[in-house]
Amino acid sequence: MRIHVSFHDRVGITQEVLALLGARNLNLDAVEMVPPNVYIDAPTLSAQVLEELRGALLAIAGVQAVTVVDILPGQRRHLQLDALLAAMGDPVLALDSAGKVLLANPAMVSLYCRDPAGEPIDSVCAAPGLLAALQEQGFRLPLREVTVSGETLLLDATPIPHAGALVTLYPPNRMGERLAALQHGHADGFDALLGEAQVIRQLKARAQRVAALDAPLLIQGETGTGKELVARACHAASPRHNAPFLALNCAALPENLAESELFGYAPGAFTGAQRGGKPGLVELAHKGTVFLDEIGEMSPYLQAKLLRFLNDGSFRRVGGEREVRVDVRILSATHRDLARRVAEGSFREDLYYRLNVLNLEVPPLRERGQDILLLARWFMRQACTQIGRPICRLAPATYPALLGNRWPGNVRQLQNVIFRAAAICDANVVGIGDLDIAGTSVAASGEREVVSLEQAVEDFERALLEKLYEQHPSSRQLASRLHTSHTAIANRLRKYGIGARL
Repeated sequence: MRIHVSFHDRVGITQEVLALLGARNLNLDAVEMVPPNVYIDAPTLSAQVLEELRGALLAIAGVQAVTVVDILPGQRRHLQLDALLAAMGDPVLALDSAGKVLLANPAMVSLYCRDPAGEPIDSVCAAPGLLAALQEQGFRLPLREVTVSGETLLLDATPIPHAGALVTLYPPNRMGERLAALQHGHADGFDALLGEAQVIRQLKARAQRVAALDAPLLIQGETGTGKELVARACHAASPRHNAPFLALNCAALPENLAESELFGYAPGAFTGAQRGGKPGLVELAHKGTVFLDEIGEMSPYLQAKLLRFLNDGSFRRVGGEREVRVDVRILSATHRDLARRVAEGSFREDLYYRLNVLNLEVPPLRERGQDILLLARWFMRQACTQIGRPICRLAPATYPALLGNRWPGNVRQLQNVIFRAAAICDANVVGIGDLDIAGTSVAASGEREVVSLEQAVEDFERALLEKLYEQHPSSRQLASRLHTSHTAIANRLRKYGIGARL
């Protein structure tokens, strides 16, 4: 039987309570002192003895009540902790300040094939210098690869002040799920592909069919048409939708960085490399999808390595000797004419056919005339919400300009134009004068059409900053107005020489 004795705290009262129990020769399994309370677990205490004991306890000066409880607070916390640890699917260890295992959850015991309590962490998790690194850095380490029972895992340590640390071990694809969630900030599925034009309806219908097929998919289309959005929708509609979707822009990184990002690197692969090595996107996305944007810009060396991976699903990390095998689906995208690049010899023909098993063509915005106003209104609502201003609308006078523009930057350019209008317009109705599209429209005045998206974006950015700088004449004010960092605005003002000449 378990009882709870509550009292007014005073010197010696606890000893008097325990003395009464000892005088009755009761076997005590546990006593928990939480002044002004004592909790007692006495298995041999009967109901008859309890009645007599209650009277004796209440006779002690300061004792207020004696009640029967189902469990002691410490026992309850222990059961709750056990339940919490058992519910965690990833292996978890609690370490003391010396780096020895205090307790392990069932997932860890199952992985290790025994309870590792009492063992040092570096004998449980094989990794050179792990214990020393944990102690040197206060049990706070970046993700590090370790091996437990022959399985490669990522170790994440959370320090517990003055007590040690909580260590969680993740399979690489579990970290891939977290990374995918950080990469991805918009809606999944084909509902995210806004539009009612016939070409978009046809794209969605074809994409829904190919999404379910577990084969490489090549998505082609001009810059800014939304190829990554299509790729994400195909992943969301595929049997792999519960696994990670990770993206790499092949044009954004030099060859050596692109290789290590995609395939990872072994310990000590190069100067500055993370000590324990690092898995690449293909490992992190195991059972999921890897999206390779701007695949046409991939170097010949990386093309060869990707081809081998597509052929047998295995690869070697940078600087590594061990073959790694994973199961991922490769989706790729390009605005280039890959068939022409193959003919020119700048893209491997065998890789082209391995990537182009299934294909989709994303139409340019100029072929989706009826969607332009629909998208413009959607982007306007989105921009107003992001900026934190009341929702404004487009004046009917803007429609001919929006519909008559060729939009060389496609949906992305339209979104930028609408965002700028929402940022600079003080009225609730956006007029034609608020839309910066003169340089890219087919104008009767004979203005030359912009052919470089990069130049168009720079012109847009410069014009926006020049106009807003007049109302907010400092980088900090302007950063606050545009909801971005002071450093980003200061760099752009220097780039365009705006603060120096206005």
